Amino acid sequence: MFIDDNNIQRIRRLVKELKVYVEMQKEYTRLELTETLTILFSTLIFAIVLILSGLMVLFYLSLSLAYLLEPYVGGLPVSYAIIAGIFLLFVVVVIIFRKRLIINPIANLLANLFLSNHSK
Repeated sequence: MFIDDNNIQRIRRLVKELKVYVEMQKEYTRLELTETLTILFSTLIFAIVLILSGLMVLFYLSLSLAYLLEPYVGGLPVSYAIIAGIFLLFVVVVIIFRKRLIINPIANLLANLFLSNHSK
């Protein structure tokens, strides 16, 4: 097969189209990454706001429970100790089941976020 001007023009067009394709793929990858990181950071911020709000509610509810228990257990320090024991039990349960309660849901979220096909 001899190389003539027609074949050279075809090769040039092919190289030009290949460059355009690579640029478009690069832009698509950037857009996908931006979308994924936006979802990840918004989920993270939502979780932080939810956790902080829940901690404030839990704090005031535990104070209310301490004052509610005071007449029945013999004083405010004893009711605070009972509530602290309940929180300590909760921490132990979370530590024991941390894989099922914390690690697996986060791993599933990240896997679904980064490995799923977003084109719909």
